Amino acid sequence: VQLQASGGGLVQPGGSLRLSCAASGRIFNIRIMGWYRQAPGKQRDLVASITNSGSTNYADSVKGRFTISRDNAKNMVYLQMNSLKPEDTAVYYCNFWGPGRDYWGQGTQVTVSS
Repeated sequence: VQLQASGGGLVQPGGSLRLSCAASGRIFNIRIMGWYRQAPGKQRDLVASITNSGSTNYADSVKGRFTISRDNAKNMVYLQMNSLKPEDTAVYYCNFWGPGRDYWGQGTQVTVSS
């Protein structure tokens, strides 16, 4: 099983991007889907997560600006990012987690700069 993240790019401050993450192959019992990010020289941090029942959790720094959603039938997770700031610049990674399962995408670069 591989996760493929897409949708990153260069955007001006205040702009928007939508990240997508799809799984290749059949996967089962994924309880939590999430997005993490890692800026140069920093650790990888949780940005947002969503359970299979739809409960969401956000890092304080993105609350009110980012929205996570998932399509269980398609095994996909999305991250809508609005009002982007330069400090959102990082490589964004998707993650699918379940009992005995922990899958990571390859990362997609998001750069917020004028």
